[in-house]
Amino acid sequence: MEIDTLLKNTSRSLYLSVQALPPKIRPAFGIAYLLCRYADTIADTELLPAARRIYWIERFPQLVQEQNPKEEKQLISEISGQAENPYEAQLIEHLSDCLQVYNQIGKTQKTFILEVVRAVCEGMKIDLSYFPHENFSVPKAFERDEDLAHYCRLMGGKPGRFWSQLIYHTAKIPLEEEQFYKLGEHIGDALQIVNILRDSPKDFQLGRCYFPQSDLEKAHLSTSDLLSCAHSARFEPIKHKWLLWGKQNLENAKKYYALLPKREVRIRISVVWPMLWTADTFIKLAQEPDLLNAQKRVKIPRSVIYRTMLITPLLLISNRFFKAWLDKKLAKIG
Repeated sequence: MEIDTLLKNTSRSLYLSVQALPPKIRPAFGIAYLLCRYADTIADTELLPAARRIYWIERFPQLVQEQNPKEEKQLISEISGQAENPYEAQLIEHLSDCLQVYNQIGKTQKTFILEVVRAVCEGMKIDLSYFPHENFSVPKAFERDEDLAHYCRLMGGKPGRFWSQLIYHTAKIPLEEEQFYKLGEHIGDALQIVNILRDSPKDFQLGRCYFPQSDLEKAHLSTSDLLSCAHSARFEPIKHKWLLWGKQNLENAKKYYALLPKREVRIRISVVWPMLWTADTFIKLAQEPDLLNAQKRVKIPRSVIYRTMLITPLLLISNRFFKAWLDKKLAKIG
């Protein structure tokens, strides 16, 4: 199976941004995504106990680097057979194809890929080792704000840094390298807190509360309260606190986008879409009064996606227009 097909089947809206990337960095970004998605499949499988999943998550970056065929086959055999998503099942079976593409990538980009795979695997290890997985009656919460910020950095900020590394080594960016990467990390943090807020009802059902215990206490909530949508109103201050945290991080998108050369059309497209769609999701989250309702799914409509794509030419030629458009969206968050 072609890697591009795997990517299309597993990445949903991200596939649009990947297709916009220039050929120099598209394979590296695509294979990094698939390897991280593969690690996610390991972390989520119900075929293995938590201890065994932790073992494979810890081993996965080394497996990518060392590529022991015997170990690859062992991993595939242990996690195959129960994937509800047929595309996920395809990904499991095609690990060797992903690694073959990885081997064709240049040394510098391979280093970047390994860095982001290690970071994401570290975040998944937190999921597996900190939160309960068997025989739990109520979710377990992070203790401090710093715990959630660190988790967002591993699962979102480090991928944002990876994307920025690929861009920096492809385009001429008028900013010191590490400063540019920091901007990318903050934007990635924003993308991750969107995922956490959007998926919170499902995560609570799985025993995971990424929001700190101190926030729950201020809102007079227990972790068991999070399992009922009757407490959505009391959850609102927590939701808005982290929406504003995400908004502050996404503010970095304006400077980041202005640094991208206008002649790098493909890079600008691949960056501008997820930034604006993140802001749109923030708005939907801010407007949702019943976030604890597991039957609801916060999702931006296709019309918003198409509208963003329609105004792309204006976004490409005018950094000022992008800033105004993003500011208009961020103002709706509060």
